[in-house]
Amino acid sequence: MIKYKALIFGSIGTIVETSNIQRKSFNKAFKDFGLDWYWSTSEYKKLLEKSGGENRLSEYANKKNIKINTKKLRDLKTKFFNDYLKKNKIKPRAGVTNIINFCKKNNIKLGFATSTTINNINSIFFTLKNTIGKNDFNFIGNDKIVLRKKPHPNIYNITLKKLNLRPKECLAIEDTEESMKSALKAKVRCIAFPGKLHEHQKFKGAYKIIKKLNKKKIFTDL
Repeated sequence: MIKYKALIFGSIGTIVETSNIQRKSFNKAFKDFGLDWYWSTSEYKKLLEKSGGENRLSEYANKKNIKINTKKLRDLKTKFFNDYLKKNKIKPRAGVTNIINFCKKNNIKLGFATSTTINNINSIFFTLKNTIGKNDFNFIGNDKIVLRKKPHPNIYNITLKKLNLRPKECLAIEDTEESMKSALKAKVRCIAFPGKLHEHQKFKGAYKIIKKLNKKKIFTDL
């Protein structure tokens, strides 16, 4: 028997693998901005330990002792990221489409507790338009509705309120340890579904750690 009334996807990375596209978009933005910065895969992996692209840029600039407009730089990166998604079709991560269809057939609500930009969200659903749509979700968050970003539980508290459910009635899926803390602080049980650049993380406090989404692994207790 399924005891959960909702499945909440967290970051964009729980639905599609975008880390390397994001990294390349940052590097392209740096070049256009006249900066001699370059984030390698290993360096970006370390930077991802903290959530929020603009926060990452601010800390990096401070370490370099450079003053820049981080919002403009992040917006430029977002433009490159969105342009890529609009020109290329990306497949959902393993099992995502199946688990979404399973939830819809079994009257399990779907939430998307993301606090990224509306443009990013629109681009993600554009690249997934033949498989997953906005109308599959009962609630989708964005950066305009949160006061504090992950790992603060703000977005999860909002999601719970919008779904009209208690924490114990929901199960979350997160791809990074930092984002998972947001779910746990909201007292929502969380499954770790590590992205490619987060497989090294321990995900302390996760209900389960899985590589592919399927109903048995998600809705069956260990």
